[in-house]
Amino acid sequence: MYVATLTFASLGNVSGVPKIGFSFDDKIYHFLAYAILTFLLHNYFTITTVKRKVLLSVVIAVIYGIIIEVLQSIVTDFRTPDYHDVLANTAGALFLILLLRFKNKLKLK
Repeated sequence: MYVATLTFASLGNVSGVPKIGFSFDDKIYHFLAYAILTFLLHNYFTITTVKRKVLLSVVIAVIYGIIIEVLQSIVTDFRTPDYHDVLANTAGALFLILLLRFKNKLKLK
């Protein structure tokens, strides 16, 4: 459900999204959306027998983000791809993984 919502938001007209007040509002949204996506992927892989769940979670989130950016130029005429969005997506995914690793290290002590 989250992926469907993220896809719709990424390919739809989001002119009504509230502004935070920064010139880079949408990058904050990208960062948070892909941190959440990575968290959900990681949790899913945790309950399966998949190995390398951390790497797989980040790779899937980043590739998904790149595909969405490409689709914005193909499927819509009101959205444009932006490599800064890809960077924000990647930063969100990596931040979440670092946060999870830090949390796990604190738990071990």
